[in-house]
Amino acid sequence: GRRSARAAVGRAGQAVGAGSRGAGGAGGRRGQQRRRGPRAVPRGAALLSPMEAMETAAAAGMGSGGDGDAARPPHPHRPRKRRMQTGNTSNKRPDFPPVAGQHLLDGKEEIRKIPVPAHRYTPLKENWLKIFTPVVEHLQLQVRFNLKTRNVEIKTCKETQDIASLTKAADFVKAFVLGFQVEDALALIRLDDLFLETFDITDVKPLKGDHLSRAIGRIAGKGGKTKFTIENVTRTRIVLADSKVHILGSFQNIKMARTAICNLILGSPPSKVYGNIRAVASRAAERF
Repeated sequence: GRRSARAAVGRAGQAVGAGSRGAGGAGGRRGQQRRRGPRAVPRGAALLSPMEAMETAAAAGMGSGGDGDAARPPHPHRPRKRRMQTGNTSNKRPDFPPVAGQHLLDGKEEIRKIPVPAHRYTPLKENWLKIFTPVVEHLQLQVRFNLKTRNVEIKTCKETQDIASLTKAADFVKAFVLGFQVEDALALIRLDDLFLETFDITDVKPLKGDHLSRAIGRIAGKGGKTKFTIENVTRTRIVLADSKVHILGSFQNIKMARTAICNLILGSPPSKVYGNIRAVASRAAERF
């Protein structure tokens, strides 16, 4: 019994000794790492300051490739430097001579045809000289009335200087054919910010029979009073041709006149429409 107890005590002592040696070995290694500190400098190497280290790296780059920046790859977020051109380059804008109208047309003659309805033959014949003069003398175009096709034909020629003159002349003749006076339609040639707009009363409200006739009467007014009032306030010219409404004026003025006419078609009393367009016109005058 004594021998077995001694053997058990000996085995317990060996286990405690092995545990203490393992803990001591691990603790010793950690202590050596703490005591060791930074990596030792190899023998024969000289200690350099940070500035001297940068200068040494730059010198090594110059010696290897000639240019330190060329040896390093470009930074992904840094734009590359462009070398300045030392040659004698002049940054002048190109200067082109003005081009005449005949060169813009490239020798081709353009033509516009405006159909004339039957009820405008007599006014066109009476005012032909007033139409012919500005188109030929001022716009340098050729114009004629084709008796077979019943069209007013306007054509360019060698004397045409502005290619936009053809469009102006076509709008001028079209305005006269729609029913405007020659003096009013002539403003389309003199001014650049005038336009023509046409719409049907049935586009605003689908009216038929007497209801359509009453809507036309509300737009015109007694003796044309309502139409004249809208023209004077909005500075436009209005032509009522059956259920068609033609408006001549600038963009903003056409918008005001169209709004007033649409309100009359929808059934608003003329007195309310007068007040609305006067308020809008006064605000527009104050804005400008």
